Amino acid sequence: MRVGKWVRVLSNTATGMERNHTMAFAAGLSYYFVLSLFPALIAMSALMSFLPFPNLFGQILGLVARYVPADSMGVVRQILNDVVNPHSGALLSFGLIGALWTASSGFAGMIEALNVAYNVPETRPYWKTRGLAVVMTFLIGGLLVVALGMMLVGPGFGNWLASALHASDLWVRIWPMVRWAVSGAFIVVAVESMYFFGPNVKQRFVHTLLGAVFAVAAWLALSCALGIYFQRFANFNRTYGTLGGAIALMTWLYWSSFVILLGASINSETLQASGDGSLTLKQAPPEKAKPKDATKRDIAA
Repeated sequence: MRVGKWVRVLSNTATGMERNHTMAFAAGLSYYFVLSLFPALIAMSALMSFLPFPNLFGQILGLVARYVPADSMGVVRQILNDVVNPHSGALLSFGLIGALWTASSGFAGMIEALNVAYNVPETRPYWKTRGLAVVMTFLIGGLLVVALGMMLVGPGFGNWLASALHASDLWVRIWPMVRWAVSGAFIVVAVESMYFFGPNVKQRFVHTLLGAVFAVAAWLALSCALGIYFQRFANFNRTYGTLGGAIALMTWLYWSSFVILLGASINSETLQASGDGSLTLKQAPPEKAKPKDATKRDIAA
């Protein structure tokens, strides 16, 4: 696209943020994510307990803690310590389906918010969008787990892979960069999948790349900035007492949701600028019933 179109994309994105009440939807999504975050983590903990990797869930939480503000992560760890314990195995087994269903509520709210970000109506039936939310929970959650797993894989795996493939020492040296690049690619694909499947818009998967890259990069920068802000400037514990950690978590989820919706708006405006200015719905709205012809009796009356 030409420079003029890019300027128009950025201008329309900024205007659409106010028109679509993006900040308000981000606040609503933070509420949905709080409700769905812990059931999702509980389900993940239960599923990972069947994998032949000791303390895999704990290692993933430790890795996530590097990118999430400490106050927010402290609340997550405290609640998980209260819920996930050696005596809750039966509860997790029987409640796994319910936990996954509750976790999908966040993606159900995200589908509605993405439709607003793309400025399209929802014409799909409830059973289809709710089923899509469940599928997105498994798909995006799985991609993120693979990405985090790649980050956890140390140089030892690179040495094993080099010996298995009879690779040179160069592979061992570049392996740390390769695993981080692959992890980043999986995270971008996870966000792309959200943009591709969520909104009621026909688009190619590649059309979601720009917004996904922006959202991931902006989220990393935002998380680092919030971490510094929470540590040096804000003192939520002094203002809110024991709720300080929960307020920090809500604040982080709020801005994370805002970044995701902003990436969706960029995708929408880019897609319209590269085409004829319109978006095609995945499912056309139902046709309105045509009025019946007046009968002779009605005319006589």
